[in-house]
Amino acid sequence: MAEPCLAARLAPHPRSTAGRAFAALRRAAASTRIQPMQDILINWTPQETRVAIVEHGAVQDLYIERTLERGLVGNIYAGRVARVLPGMQSAFIDIGLERAAFLHVADLHREPGKPFGRVAGEGAAALTPIEKRVFEGQTLMVQVIKDPIGTKGARLSTQISIAGRLLVFLPQDEHIGISQKIGSAELREQLRQRVTALAGKGGGGFILRTNAEEASDDELAADIAYLRKTWAGIRERNLTSGAGTLLHEDLNLAQRVLRDLVNDDTASIRIDSQLQFDTLRAFGAEYTPTSVDKLQLYRGERPIFDLYNIDQEIERALARRVDLKSGGYLIIDQTEALTTIDVNTGGYVGARNFDDTIFKTNLEAAQAIARQLRLRNLGGIIIIDFIDMTREEHRDAVLQELRKQLARDRTKVTVSGFSQLGLVEMTRKRTRESLAHMLCEPCPTCQGRGQTKTARSVCYDILREILREARQFNPKEFRVIASAAVVEMLLDEESAHLAGLSDFIGKRISLQTEPSLSPEQYDIVLM
Repeated sequence: MAEPCLAARLAPHPRSTAGRAFAALRRAAASTRIQPMQDILINWTPQETRVAIVEHGAVQDLYIERTLERGLVGNIYAGRVARVLPGMQSAFIDIGLERAAFLHVADLHREPGKPFGRVAGEGAAALTPIEKRVFEGQTLMVQVIKDPIGTKGARLSTQISIAGRLLVFLPQDEHIGISQKIGSAELREQLRQRVTALAGKGGGGFILRTNAEEASDDELAADIAYLRKTWAGIRERNLTSGAGTLLHEDLNLAQRVLRDLVNDDTASIRIDSQLQFDTLRAFGAEYTPTSVDKLQLYRGERPIFDLYNIDQEIERALARRVDLKSGGYLIIDQTEALTTIDVNTGGYVGARNFDDTIFKTNLEAAQAIARQLRLRNLGGIIIIDFIDMTREEHRDAVLQELRKQLARDRTKVTVSGFSQLGLVEMTRKRTRESLAHMLCEPCPTCQGRGQTKTARSVCYDILREILREARQFNPKEFRVIASAAVVEMLLDEESAHLAGLSDFIGKRISLQTEPSLSPEQYDIVLM
């Protein structure tokens, strides 16, 4: 473990008068450092809330929540075990949604009196089989840890956690944890002792959040009391509610902005709704007092997102190609299994030699990729194909820049080095739908393939289908109904083949254009 800095080792206890003075000095020192000041813009309508985080005039993060499609992460339900799957060490849980939710054995809370998730005497790697922990028809209190994505149901955990302003409450544990982003090891230990003393014997464990680093004892005690009261209400509702009941719902997006996204770098929080402005002020006054002064009601004539061209940024975040300022570009392809990002030099020829051109393009791409991952909310496995670099120091510098930019991400990210094939493999925790999956749906013409058959291919499909039908039926005429491009090709370039087939089967073949049909659609009517 790294040696604490001198200031941290000499720091007095935060609860003392000297400690408060030391904290004030730290805040003053922090205020003199050049930090990226951010603006948070909230666009609210009854059907949708959109949040953009802007730094230095550029959008860095986007959050969208729709009233009818609100996320479920953090919600607590009374669930019923619908099916146990020993082979997958998981169970399907009915929580009242359209699709059953998924509970893996690793997300079960520890058994009382036993080491966490282990079978006594079976070694460190042995998890208690799920069939010995749950059974069909059993009622469980579960919490959503990952929203339904695509055809997959929500992922659940029986390890309940409730987030407050300063603390996260773990009602089933006694552990006191401190965010690793807080100061030195000695400061974290001081904070742990404070929270331990304030928590007393009321039960449950706590994790101190980053924004609680300089909180007073009164503020921490108030958060502890609020979280325990919330948990008592959840338990009471659980005793009187049936399976599939929502016991606790997480805050809406606008409220989560005040709780989770506001920090010392935040210069302002602007919202364009008087109703929501008043609601947020009341919420902030009770739960996040430090954020209230930053709240502003936007009264401008232009839509609030027009201030930084955010709607145009959203459109660009849905595109496959991302242009770089240097002239290079990225190609981003999202599939169900993984996301691939290909880096290309494009028209960039600004460096003195080819190696420098590639290096500078890859450096700029590393910055753009980190931003695009946040804007698009891409998760899961991500493969990056940087332009091949011959010099080892260039590869190291690009990888270092990528990790530096990803360090700003609020979502957990793991990055591997360059593989033998020259690819960078990384993962980004996926907890909700990506921007594209939220705003778009597969093309009805290509069904998400991104391409359609050529008119000639469709013509040949039609000719084969007519031959197949002629062997089974004996109509007077075959009428082909297809798109204009297909009919035009059958009348022009493929007319000889069409006539030859008509002679072969001894039947007349007529053509009819139908504008409503897609290029791949056609119909053959037996007359």
